[in-house]
Amino acid sequence: MTTQLYTHPACLEHDPGSHHPECPERLHSVLTGLDSSKFDSLVRLEAPEVELQEVKRVHESSYVEQLMATIPKDGRVKLDPDTAVSSSSGAAVLRAAGAVIAGTKAVIDKRARNAFCAVRPPGHHAESSKAMGFCLFNSAAVGAFYARSVFDLDKVAVIDFDVHHGNGTQNSFESDQGFFYGSSHQYPAYPGTGAATEKGIFNNICNVPLSPGSGSSEFRACYNEILLPALGRFKPELIILSAGFDGHERDPLADLSLKTDDYLWVTRKLLDVADKCCDGRVVSVLEGGYDQMALQESAQAHVQGLIER
Repeated sequence: MTTQLYTHPACLEHDPGSHHPECPERLHSVLTGLDSSKFDSLVRLEAPEVELQEVKRVHESSYVEQLMATIPKDGRVKLDPDTAVSSSSGAAVLRAAGAVIAGTKAVIDKRARNAFCAVRPPGHHAESSKAMGFCLFNSAAVGAFYARSVFDLDKVAVIDFDVHHGNGTQNSFESDQGFFYGSSHQYPAYPGTGAATEKGIFNNICNVPLSPGSGSSEFRACYNEILLPALGRFKPELIILSAGFDGHERDPLADLSLKTDDYLWVTRKLLDVADKCCDGRVVSVLEGGYDQMALQESAQAHVQGLIER
């Protein structure tokens, strides 16, 4: 089976403002990197729009309706000091969540081995009734709830290696024993959550905080010693990855010192668990990464790991 790549031009048109780190050029860099001939085997597909009823499994209905109504015809509307919407943001966020649902359906239906959703805006900070941290809808969580609800899966895991803790995903999962959320992230850092003591009601949350300045050895140890064993014990039937590449040493928004090769390494390790637990079913969605060349190289490494299976 193949690796599918989901994206859509609408995701390039979401514009949070000049000089904003979550800029359209981020996605352009990722897609340019994946145009290399070594990615010719990727099956490239257009991300569909998500149905709002799927989003409302994660987000409060009033929030969903209010957010879509806030999208301006022109200009921008700020939702908080870091998060803004433009006229194209509604289409972009619907395609971003739709990509994860399409990828999830494809891997469960065995039309793909795994999938990478090259979309924006990111999603893992979005809580049930709140946009924050550049995020509007939590695409990874939407995919997880879709898999549980539509395909009757008992256990779905999200693993998040973005440098920032995915407070929104944790918030959506922490009281449901059918979900597992595992995160490696810098701590302290935005958004201030993600302490190791945050374990969820059913011990289904696994946070591994990394001190500023941590590099490859600390990152790999946290997976080998904590996250990968915990994920294996959970025995998920599907793994969704919140693939943020802002832990790279060249990224300007945080202070970890990861190398490009760390993303290939962690991808391979997570796929090893997927092979043992869930027939290799993995869907990955782009989260952060704000140095464009580091993002491009890291996304290439990640997708290399996906397609080599």
